[in-house]
Amino acid sequence: MTQIESFTFSPYATNCYVGHSDGEAAIVDASCVAPEEVAEVAEYVSRKNLRVRHLLLTHAHIDHILGCAALAREFNLPWTAHRSSRLLMASAKAQALMFGTSIEQPPKPKCWIREGDIIKFGRTSWSVLETPGHAPGSVCFHDEASGFILAGDVLFCQSVGRTDLPGGNMTTLMASIYQKLLVLPDNTVVYSGHGPPTTIGNERAYNPFLQ
Repeated sequence: MTQIESFTFSPYATNCYVGHSDGEAAIVDASCVAPEEVAEVAEYVSRKNLRVRHLLLTHAHIDHILGCAALAREFNLPWTAHRSSRLLMASAKAQALMFGTSIEQPPKPKCWIREGDIIKFGRTSWSVLETPGHAPGSVCFHDEASGFILAGDVLFCQSVGRTDLPGGNMTTLMASIYQKLLVLPDNTVVYSGHGPPTTIGNERAYNPFLQ
């Protein structure tokens, strides 16, 4: 079984996740911006004696990439993202200005992922699901064996991702949710980019956007 540790960082209250099994780990999204936030992730990895195998992005909106440069240095690893995220990553400093903040330019990902790719570490295998609509290049990571999905900003507890930023589209987002997420078992845990975990069944029953 994959263990998940969540951290909530930055003024945007964005979740960063460390998934691990058998001494190996993947970090999902770099919401850490302050040095002490980066240190908190590093301390957890060290305390659990983990080898970080992957740095992964669900998408490249500013609140998810604030700590990309710092974590890449910390773990001496490149980031992995969907190819359609490349323009958002390249324009990170412009994104930051738009939101009244600053960012160290993230390093260019060394490799790209797409639908059907498998991310492996320890005994864990995560399937990549392409889920556009909230942002270009948005993906989710599905751990079928452990019964959860890392959903980025696609689906939240009783809400869905915003679509008013460049590249967002509500019709596309809803298609991603219905075709990729709501087909999963009701007991699938959803770890979102913001807010608490939920389940597919809970969202099917109570999410007002899905009624």
